[in-house]
Amino acid sequence: MTAPQRKQIILAAYVGGVNEHTLWEHPDAGSQVEFDTFRHVAQTAERGRFDYFFLAEGLALRERDGRVFDHDIAGRPDTLPVLAALAAVTEHIGLVGTLNATFNEPYELARQLASLDHLSGGRAGWNVVTSFDAFTGANFRRGGFLDRADRYVRAEETVRAVTELWDSWDADVVVADKESGVFLGAGRSGGFSIASEQFDIDGRFTVPRSPQGRPVIVQAGVSPQGREFAAASVDVIFSPFHAGPEAHEFSRDIAARVAAAGRPSGSVKILPATGFVLGQTTAEAEEKARWVRDQQFTPRTIQVLFEQVWNRDLSSYDVDGPVPAIGPDLDAPPFIQGRALIHSDREGTVRRWQQLAAERDLTLRGLAEVVFDHTDYVGTPAEVADRLDEFVQSGGADGVVIGSHLHPGGLDEFVDSVVPLLQERGSLRSDYEGTTLRDNLRIPRPGAVEVTETTRAV
Repeated sequence: MTAPQRKQIILAAYVGGVNEHTLWEHPDAGSQVEFDTFRHVAQTAERGRFDYFFLAEGLALRERDGRVFDHDIAGRPDTLPVLAALAAVTEHIGLVGTLNATFNEPYELARQLASLDHLSGGRAGWNVVTSFDAFTGANFRRGGFLDRADRYVRAEETVRAVTELWDSWDADVVVADKESGVFLGAGRSGGFSIASEQFDIDGRFTVPRSPQGRPVIVQAGVSPQGREFAAASVDVIFSPFHAGPEAHEFSRDIAARVAAAGRPSGSVKILPATGFVLGQTTAEAEEKARWVRDQQFTPRTIQVLFEQVWNRDLSSYDVDGPVPAIGPDLDAPPFIQGRALIHSDREGTVRRWQQLAAERDLTLRGLAEVVFDHTDYVGTPAEVADRLDEFVQSGGADGVVIGSHLHPGGLDEFVDSVVPLLQERGSLRSDYEGTTLRDNLRIPRPGAVEVTETTRAV
């Protein structure tokens, strides 16, 4: 009796654009703007047979109480030019970029992503995000403000419109006379007409069917509406549930929703973000992890992270003292601007955190390390490989999106020491099996067109 085949771990790597986790002031840190940083991480991830390289996006400089603050990165180049440049210096790894559905138009998005897919040979992906805050929207013609109830309406209609534009071209076929072989054409070019609540557009799409049919679509919403959208429309979920029972329950919930949407099992891959710290011994790794946390969670960082949820100035509270007993200020204008508000239920979140701090006797610093630290894998390479493999094989997720506390060289250690162990046990590919991102993620190519007697595949 043959042993069951091990589930293949999906790995992605990202360079954090706006976050408190990357130690940009470390002496070995590179620039967050220069191309060498992005190239090194992408090429290292490709050497480790990762599935894709991921870039987040920051459309506005973050502010605290009306002033730009520098506890994290203040600037970042545009995503698409970076990914297009990386397409020229990599061969296999997918290239996934964050593009906002609130501020961009379907025709523009479809052209940009389809072009990247052609330039990269079928390796493009789109991380769909939304925005509802007027602060970020002030940079855009629309004014940018959308009620929470409307942001998914626009996102869903944007995704439907973009995919309709991509699908408006036939699959890549050459039409020829069967007897003479005379060339007759190259399928139909993309006529479209879309009328919806958000859009009223028509014309012809200019970019032919891309090498993988459509670029891969990634989404991060976890609200009930976001889960329904993901189950019906996307290929990968960028999940916040990176460990424990919550991760397994989220995976089960998405699987049920995917089935209810009539899609095959495994059509949607779930990848939470995580981090790692390695050492020659467990004790060495834990000591290093404590040092990294101290650099990440400075008093200023802790203050700002909690100020976003409390929506008030917390500078008078000692981070090594008790968690504030007050509630959030729900009536004041946003104290922190330009940062995605993950904890939308401020009152409920503050109550849970206050209760957790009381139960575990946590200071404000201790609470920050519990609720904001995503460094799930600390230990020797063998210990990290064991825990990561167990998490995926047990159904916690399909893989992970790995960020390092140090760029550009931090990922090298994981690729050199953990990846070979995962490959030895058969949980990670030893080489790329396909030519497109969909191939490597094992996601079906959409929009297949039946080849007739008068056509032949290119």
